[in-house]
Amino acid sequence: MIVALLNQKGGVGKTTLALHLAGEWAGRGQRVILVDADPQGSALDWSEQRGHEGSPRLFGVIGLARDTLHREAPELSRQADHVVIDGPPRVAGLMRSALIAADLVLIPVQPSPFDGWASAEMLSLIAEARIYRPDLVARFVLNRCAARTILGRETAAALADHDPPVLASRIGQRVAFASAAQTGRLVHELDGATAAAAEIAALVDEIERLPRTRRVS
Repeated sequence: MIVALLNQKGGVGKTTLALHLAGEWAGRGQRVILVDADPQGSALDWSEQRGHEGSPRLFGVIGLARDTLHREAPELSRQADHVVIDGPPRVAGLMRSALIAADLVLIPVQPSPFDGWASAEMLSLIAEARIYRPDLVARFVLNRCAARTILGRETAAALADHDPPVLASRIGQRVAFASAAQTGRLVHELDGATAAAAEIAALVDEIERLPRTRRVS
């Protein structure tokens, strides 16, 4: 399965989610390749920091910040159970290529009306991609949610009326994610980060239950 994390708005936590999805699948014995398609190269930086810290390699990370992803990602998927694409913000050609490459598109959004407004352009790009990939599955993911906030509930309610819908699993605003990133680790490798790790596991469980598309080669 090829999963792309995309949002034209920056700072929504695409890289953090991409790394943790890849790490969770790897921890379940799956072969995973993470594609860093963001010109900023944050996932590659994380991988390099992990090497400096002497932590074991969990999955491969490669840089492919170019608009040929729709050809290259399917080739990579033959070498892995999952290919996770950490997408770019506001690079139209790259984003369109990632959309056509993907079997599943996850759109991370924070509980903010600004994120909801910014998602309109993303939805337009998904509709365009479905001309070529009519079976493309897409979902919103609520990320960096403060516990039990009215705004979080309102954002979830607003996205419930959208196509694509929002996943039930939510990822909290937790210091553990930032702490892990600084040392090239993931939250399941930190002491005392069980709540964050459980949220990632629940997200992967929900993704696994989504309908699967069948790519025509």
